[in-house]
Amino acid sequence: MKGVWNTFCNGRGMKTVLLFMLWSVFSNPEAPAQNGNFRSISNRAFKAGEVLNYRIHYGIIDAGIARLEVKPDLKTIGTRKAYHVVGIGETRGAFDWFFKVRDRYESYIDKDAMIPWIFIRRIDEGGYVKNQDVSFNHYNNTATSNKLTIPVPENVQDLISAFYYARNLDFAHAKVGDVFPMTAYLDDEVFPMNIRYVGKEKIKTRFGTFNCVKFRPMLLQGRVFKEEEDMTVWVTDDSNRIVVRAEAKILVGSIKMDLDGFSGLANPLTSKEK
Repeated sequence: MKGVWNTFCNGRGMKTVLLFMLWSVFSNPEAPAQNGNFRSISNRAFKAGEVLNYRIHYGIIDAGIARLEVKPDLKTIGTRKAYHVVGIGETRGAFDWFFKVRDRYESYIDKDAMIPWIFIRRIDEGGYVKNQDVSFNHYNNTATSNKLTIPVPENVQDLISAFYYARNLDFAHAKVGDVFPMTAYLDDEVFPMNIRYVGKEKIKTRFGTFNCVKFRPMLLQGRVFKEEEDMTVWVTDDSNRIVVRAEAKILVGSIKMDLDGFSGLANPLTSKEK
């Protein structure tokens, strides 16, 4: 068991899976930010105080939990108001004995433009520890970490902010097979990625059956995933756009994340069948 987890978690394996499971996102072009003229996005999908809890399974084994929380109070960064979002991921039960994971991510997300100003990362994965603080300057399109400053594209996202930005996208006119680009920052690098719209599907959960929108991120083959589209993500087909389930085939098995609890939603869950 320990050998399997070392194969999966060492290097970028855990990072890549968390990236897509927490994001379940795609993005579309928006008006660029030039001289402080940031885009304006009307957020209807979430509000301050929302909490989403997930249970993670490795095969049939209950492996861990993930939690995303939008803190109740808005923060002020310069002249901008921002949501403070905290995401955690932890192993549980037997997996703690073989490969203990305690990850914490924080993002300060511009309330109107849905872009990150600060990204904080504190990870401990089987003894591998990494602390990273990143500040984004969207006036000159740069990101500065503990190590260096690099240029970034307009409206670049971090690991957490992309999830919340994507929840406000309009999927109504998407066609099966449509591919949407997104750009993300992680570990002092910018990653171009695509996500393919697959269609709609009903998903049974402990809370009932949900009508969902279905996507497949187009992933990097070989390192963690067997094929380019070995992950599938389902989000509620309503105004909340919360992730109900995410599944991924990896080189050493499969991993699944299911919605385990929620509170403080901005809208009724109209996607849930009565």
